[in-house]
Amino acid sequence: MATFERPLAGQNILVTGASGGIGAAIVERLAGEGARPIIQYGRDRSGAEALLERIQGQGWIVQADLSAADGAFGLWQDAAGLCERIHGVVNNAGIRTEIPIEAEPDVWQAAWRKEFQVNFFAAADLCKEALRHFKAHGGGTIVNMASRAGQRGYAADAMAYGASKAALINLTKSIARSFGADGIVAVAIAPGWVQTEMAEDFIAKFGKQAAVSDIPIGEMAQPSEVAELVAFALRPSQRSLNGATLDLNGGSYIR
Repeated sequence: MATFERPLAGQNILVTGASGGIGAAIVERLAGEGARPIIQYGRDRSGAEALLERIQGQGWIVQADLSAADGAFGLWQDAAGLCERIHGVVNNAGIRTEIPIEAEPDVWQAAWRKEFQVNFFAAADLCKEALRHFKAHGGGTIVNMASRAGQRGYAADAMAYGASKAALINLTKSIARSFGADGIVAVAIAPGWVQTEMAEDFIAKFGKQAAVSDIPIGEMAQPSEVAELVAFALRPSQRSLNGATLDLNGGSYIR
């Protein structure tokens, strides 16, 4: 790419959940636009290493367990030790747990706590550290991977997922309103169905029509579409996106 086609040149960007389908697509897109991604993984070290190789080693990998209460703080410390300046954070890591209302109270609470720990608390902790860093270094961008589920509600057995994503959207808005004057931009991206391994498992069980029945365009989003939107939101030229929630759902939820 020519220089004008690499709008993220010189930026170091931390991406959580980076070894999965959407995360890997984000890392490859960011690298293609000139950034040096910091690839966080939980267990799949070989996947993270393969991803780093695909971007010609132009980045770093770091392990962190975001289901642990102090996982995000340890991740930030390790990531900050890799480079002097972090310019952006993409809170992409997430889980989806199914827990019926018939579950025993201790099982119910454990499922909700784990869902919120990974999907929201870890992201909030990283945002806290990123905000302090960005304020000290002239600004930065946070992209929080939310979900259509956080806007319109979700299935009965996965209410924790929708609730955690709704909290993430609200956190993004609060950051945008509170820290925009410090040169900090916060954006949420809210995909609907994305064609990942989880989606393929659903299709194998229920069929494609069940997955796309309420999507007017009749197709799921591709990970590359999400990645392109993330990269766009991270561009220094897009400061006016601050506070936005960008929908990517084929028209299945329209505000």
